[in-house]
Amino acid sequence: MITAPLAAGTPTPDPDEERRRIQTARLLAYRDDGPLVHALAGRIGKGIPPVPATLIALLAVVAITVAGVLKPGPILLVPPLLMLLLVLPTAPRDHLGRLDWLTPPLLRGAEFLTIIVVGLAADVPKWLLFVLVYVVGYHTYDTVYRTRQSIWPPAWVFHAGLGWELRLLIIGVGAALGWLTPVLAVLTAYLFVLFAVESVTSWVRLDKASAQAGADAEQDLEASPEDAMEQATGEAEKG
Repeated sequence: MITAPLAAGTPTPDPDEERRRIQTARLLAYRDDGPLVHALAGRIGKGIPPVPATLIALLAVVAITVAGVLKPGPILLVPPLLMLLLVLPTAPRDHLGRLDWLTPPLLRGAEFLTIIVVGLAADVPKWLLFVLVYVVGYHTYDTVYRTRQSIWPPAWVFHAGLGWELRLLIIGVGAALGWLTPVLAVLTAYLFVLFAVESVTSWVRLDKASAQAGADAEQDLEASPEDAMEQATGEAEKG
């Protein structure tokens, strides 16, 4: 295969640096940070190690649940606030540590656990909790599947999806005010429409582009050598 030569003076990308850049981009995408995290991350400094902080947040939610202190009322805002206070400061980190790949699954598990325990304590219908967890889980799966094929979701999707932090904050406030069922219904419907429509349209667009590329390649293969030579000659004369 003939490749275009590098322009003079253009530095060759360092393979290790490029690998680290892609690894960081993937893990940050898997975190599913929203607008609040992006607004505050630049003001936190270097941040704190993500794996210990996220693990502590998960264990803190477990401890509060086991202690049986979650009752209808303002106390239901505590688990989401703990998540924000412990996990949000980890956003500025480059996620290049040996165990930093554990951050996204720990964060998603902590988010799902918080949604479930707060929802059950607020007596929300279990099917509604299941649908919300499924919708967020599908968004996570879609993100992972795309990035592994070097197809990156647009940045606006993560902002429009509110991120784990705003989703939990909305749920916590709704539970503390006693309005969690309608709040959860609206949030679930919004996220379902957003993630489903964006995902389907993106994959349909990609399939059409792939089909068009395949058709062009097939047409090139079917062209006779004489036709190809005549076309190339004509383009050369026009040039």
